[in-house]
Amino acid sequence: MQNYHKKYINGEPFDKQDFIGMLSLRGEEMSKLLELAGKVRDERVGEGAYLRGLIEYSNVCRKDCLYCGIRRSNHTPRYTLTEAEVLDCARFAHENNYGSVVIQGGENQSPQHVQTIARLVREIKKLSSGRLGITLSLGEQSREVYRRWFEAGAHRYLLRIESSDRRLYRSIHPDDRLHRFETRLEALADLRAEGYQVGTGVMIGLPGQTVADLAADLLFMREVDIDMCGMGPYIESAGTPLADCPADGRLTLSERFDLALKMVAALRLSMPDINIAATTALQAIRPGGRLRALQSGANVIMPNLTPARYRENYFLYDNKPLSMDSSIPEENIRYGEWGDSKHFAARRPDC
Repeated sequence: MQNYHKKYINGEPFDKQDFIGMLSLRGEEMSKLLELAGKVRDERVGEGAYLRGLIEYSNVCRKDCLYCGIRRSNHTPRYTLTEAEVLDCARFAHENNYGSVVIQGGENQSPQHVQTIARLVREIKKLSSGRLGITLSLGEQSREVYRRWFEAGAHRYLLRIESSDRRLYRSIHPDDRLHRFETRLEALADLRAEGYQVGTGVMIGLPGQTVADLAADLLFMREVDIDMCGMGPYIESAGTPLADCPADGRLTLSERFDLALKMVAALRLSMPDINIAATTALQAIRPGGRLRALQSGANVIMPNLTPARYRENYFLYDNKPLSMDSSIPEENIRYGEWGDSKHFAARRPDC
């Protein structure tokens, strides 16, 4: 641990072996890593967590990813929120002093969908007098669509790579033109070019994934120069092809939980001024999971504002929590702040 701390203090970049070492820590040494990352978070991006009110807009998706509970082939009741319902969620966020909202949904490239999202972004800006920040997480789109949504008022976009290893990426997606690794990379580049604060992330504990793979993911995120990250443990979703594969050699949920915390901590040390979300998947494995991530270097939480009657149909994985984590102390929440990425601000001082 002392070597990692020294490298951080000296501003030396961590290499792949450093990351493998961090992700292999156990017991007291792991606790020291998480504690150090929490301190770095406080020093570099401030104490407490930014609020992003999560609006799960639609579970209609054209993709058929092998791990996902809302994949096209799953027999899940489909829904799309009305515009009024989305605006009610945004109004609640504004009236309760949230700094931002996140509009998340399955991937849809229809002209109607594109128009509706642009209109919703403009209306959210209007109802909040520009005070609500807006993050979108709506999958791969054309660069023109990203531009249209940015011009409407969205300024952050989360597009998870899920794994930066091409072999592993192919193992969790159908082998067809709709699920190309190269398309995902191009989309991340397009988002950067259009001026967004760009986020990505990976699943931790996938079948066949190694610690070396995860170390490479950390290097990938630094090389892409992300502004924010949302990553968490892989949790099986019943009835999906990946969940139905043989379980031999898989990490336990507890092992995935610990590994996810170490990934958060390692990323915080590597990229100390980005935003890192304490993701819901951690809470699905262990009560207080999101709080534990905050203590390990994360600085964003995303309470679910989706109307309750829809939430059970946005199950990306089993045992997904449907409500806010009451274990996070009120004094640890930063109300009323957009919470833009300091990393982005340092790279784009004109924005």
